[in-house]
Amino acid sequence: MKNFIPVYQPYLGEEEKLNVNDCLDSSWISSKGKYIDAFEKRTKDYIGANYVSTVSNGTVALHTALLAAGISKGDEVITPNFTYVASTNSILMVGAKPVFVEIDKDTWNIDTDLIESKISIKTKAILVTNVYGFPCNFQRLHKICSKHNLLLIEDAAESFGAEYEGKKSGSLADISTFSFFGNKTITTGEGGMILTKSSEIFSKIEQLKNQGNSKTKRYYHEVLGYNYRMTNIQAAIGCAQLDKIKLILKLKKDVDQFYRSKLSDVATFQKAENNSIPSFWMSSLLFKNEKLKTRMEQQLEKSNVESRPLFFPIDELPFYQKSDTCHVAKRLHSRGLILPSFPDLTTEQLEYIVKIIRENV
Repeated sequence: MKNFIPVYQPYLGEEEKLNVNDCLDSSWISSKGKYIDAFEKRTKDYIGANYVSTVSNGTVALHTALLAAGISKGDEVITPNFTYVASTNSILMVGAKPVFVEIDKDTWNIDTDLIESKISIKTKAILVTNVYGFPCNFQRLHKICSKHNLLLIEDAAESFGAEYEGKKSGSLADISTFSFFGNKTITTGEGGMILTKSSEIFSKIEQLKNQGNSKTKRYYHEVLGYNYRMTNIQAAIGCAQLDKIKLILKLKKDVDQFYRSKLSDVATFQKAENNSIPSFWMSSLLFKNEKLKTRMEQQLEKSNVESRPLFFPIDELPFYQKSDTCHVAKRLHSRGLILPSFPDLTTEQLEYIVKIIRENV
């Protein structure tokens, strides 16, 4: 039997080990140290962001972003029904209400034609996810937010390195967040980041993630804060990962293009918005019906290949209110699979995965 092929594994090497060992040797292993500053500065330059703040993971990045933006109980936040649960959970965590909008059947991102019908006097922000690394229609999103005086928040956890109209994901909204979990385009093990155009919001983020500390009085806490800081060890890994970002993005694109070239006649793939470049985080495809998807999932598992279902529609989770208007999200989940998508998949492995699929269509 072939060796097990996981759906993802990080692209790591000696550089990450050297940086981590440097942290250990220096004894700077917690939330201060040269790698924190270096990782923030280098990411800021790469993305073209105004302000950047590292945090301990992608979920707390979203939570802190909403807190710093002043979203609270009684507010509504418009968001897609098809995303990772952390994105929508962050809305609940600040006491606000998520208002679900259907997704586009081709791009799998929020359908911008349907947003304005969901806006009420309680709406304070639109929180979108660049699903599987494919940027949303930010041109339209900005027009809607400007018209209705709403904040735009970009969950860019899956789209590090992606671009829209020549701008990097992470700089496409008023506030953007990254996750650096082990399966993300670049990783720090755990870890996250918040990027914003606003100096005021940045100042709040820095205080909130650091136990609400005062800038002028040592060990004096002015507001209820959190221990949401990234460690120097995490940042050290992130710096090494940034050295490889161009190669990682190329390799991931090559993987995705291989699947598309071999399987487009038997399955449907996610489409990119005009003037956008995806990060190709996870190569995902739709089969013609749920029965075929289930059979494919089972055959891959029998062949020692890991796959993953597409996101569960958020409203189907037990602690959310059901939506009767998000049929595309439900259809995608029933028919879709994620295939192994890590950067150093070999041609032999890719051909083996494609062979299994084609033999069972």
